[in-house]
Amino acid sequence: MKVSIIKYFKVDGDHITLGQFLKEESIISSGGQAKWYLKDNPVTLNGELEDRRGKKMHVGDHIVVNGQEYEFR
Repeated sequence: MKVSIIKYFKVDGDHITLGQFLKEESIISSGGQAKWYLKDNPVTLNGELEDRRGKKMHVGDHIVVNGQEYEFR
């Protein structure tokens, strides 16, 4: 998998959950879809596979979804 451009995502507050992030980026249309999306689509957080929709992500974290890398700021 080749990642070419990093998108930056601003975290309002202390953290954002993986499910909230997927919804904010319009990867899913509702929070309830996060569980099923993560079951069928590999997501890596800081280089590790992650499938917990409630996983808290903080400033400085890196996530790859559908071949797109994001950095949280």
